[in-house]
Parts: sequence; C-alpha cells; structure tokens
Amino acid sequence: MKIGFIDTVHPILWESLTSINQECVDLTSNTLEEIKLLISDFDGIVIRSRIKLDENLLKSANNLKFIARSGAGLENIDVDYCNANGIVLFNAPEGNRNAVGEQALGMLLALFNNIIIANNEVKSRIWRREANRGIELEGKTIGIIGFGNNGQAFAEKLAGFNVTILAHDKYKTNFGTDKVKEVSLEFLKENAQVISLHIPQTNETIGLINDSFIEEVKKPFYLLNLARGKIVETKALVTALKNNNVLGACLDVNEFEDSSFGKIFEEGVDLSVEFEYLLNSAKVILTPHVGGWTHESYFKLSRVLFEKFRNHYQL
Repeated sequence: MKIGFIDTVHPILWESLTSINQECVDLTSNTLEEIKLLISDFDGIVIRSRIKLDENLLKSANNLKFIARSGAGLENIDVDYCNANGIVLFNAPEGNRNAVGEQALGMLLALFNNIIIANNEVKSRIWRREANRGIELEGKTIGIIGFGNNGQAFAEKLAGFNVTILAHDKYKTNFGTDKVKEVSLEFLKENAQVISLHIPQTNETIGLINDSFIEEVKKPFYLLNLARGKIVETKALVTALKNNNVLGACLDVNEFEDSSFGKIFEEGVDLSVEFEYLLNSAKVILTPHVGGWTHESYFKLSRVLFEKFRNHYQL
C-alpha cells in the first residue's frame, strides 16, 4: 500500500511499514491544499492533529483504505464518513495510557501539596511553610468519568494510595473490580471529592462540565481534565472556583485550543477573561496538552499503530 505521513510520528512506524514492503511518503511539509490534490493516490494516511480530515477532504480520497491516528482522540476525523465508506480507523490509546495516568496523578499531588507555588516561592527567596501546608490524597474518594484506557490507567496509579475509586462509563458495564467501584453518574456526583475526566470529545460530551453539572455535585470537589478542553465550559469552571464549589483544577487541556492543540498565545489572539483567570489562579495547574506526551509514549503510539495495521491486514 501507499501510505502518506501527514504528521511527524516516531520513525519506528515508517521503518516497520517499509520492512513489510509498504510504500511510505512524507507529506509533513505539504499544505492542506496540496494534500487535497494528492490524497487520491494514497491507500492509507498517518495523522496526528495538523489537519482536519473532514468529509470535504475525504471525498477526494478515492482509494483511501485506512487512517492511522497517532493518539487516542478521533475528533479531527469525520468518523461517520469513514464508517459509511469503509475506511478503517486505527488509533492508539494503548500507547499513551500510562503517560496520561502518571500525569494525572502528578498534577493532583502537585495541587494538593502546593508544590508549584512553593517551588516558585523558594526560587524567589520566599520561605513559607504554613501557607504551603498541603492535604493528603489518602482517604479521598476519586470519581473517574470514562473508563477506557486512560481512565483505567489513572485508576491503576491511584490503587496504592488508599483511596476510594469510583468509575462511571456510559458505554461500558461490568468493569468493576475489588479496587474500582462501578457506579452511576448520579452516585459519582453524590460522593466524589475529586472528579477526573477521561472521555472523548463528541457532540454528547462537549460542554458536559457546565453550571448544571457542577451544581449537581454534592460536595466541593477538585477537577482534573486530561481529556479534551471543550468538555469543560471555562466560564462555569471559573464561577465554581470563585464560589468554592470547585476547590481546584488540574487542566492539561482547555477549550481555547484550536484543532491542532496550539496557537493560544499567538500574537493578536485575545484571551478571554475566564482564561486569564485560570492563568492567574493559585487554585489551578495548567499544562500545554502534554498528558500522554512522553518519550516513551512517542515510541509506543507508533508501535501500537503498526501492530494494529499488520494484524488487520494479516501481513
């Protein structure tokens, strides 16, 4: 097959594909307009998030048999069009699940123990102990929404901390274990002290965490979002942070990212009042969509895609 690499991924994918006599072509420098003219020549496409594979573009891909997405989310691909036209979709949530789980735990511990604030203060020659007294994770009730690869990975990291783990997944059942209690969303809202999001961005999940959701959570809680930014309405989150319905937030993603997960701070881009609040709040930890972005996951994502490709086509 002839396979076009629209985005840069770990070279192990290119090397592995060529080792089984697949033709790989570098399209990483081509513009969207150029790709639209060339895409009909390709049997497969490898992509991260540089362009959106919408129906308009995919209609030009007359010979396309598969799309390999180096990552978990498929929101930049018209999944319905692919399903209707027999285009196989490969993604690789198995490749970065561990990295996401580790970062979620790291961000939560950093927030609970004021590690980032204390670090910045000490480096500014400020020595404050009482003001940086932390809280412990032990004994807390953690609610995980979405129990796929990333939700499961976070639960695995939490297992040794003597916490109660609640998990809700609208599309899965019978996944509870001796360490994870499968619950309804209503039960999770009634009991969780920390809520962590591990769900894809779909029409159903955009804006899920809004004023109504937050009001329905019985206890003040901490929010983690390492999924997709548009799942959380920033205005609602800021209001909740101000009135202490949300005690703190760890956000690896935010709703102001563009489709390629960047360009927030480009010159001429006006930041919203709500996002400015997040930038300046001591109750919020922000990272630039790097949950799952490790040296190890970079390799594993490509390795997973190759194995899925080879197994599907029995090569």
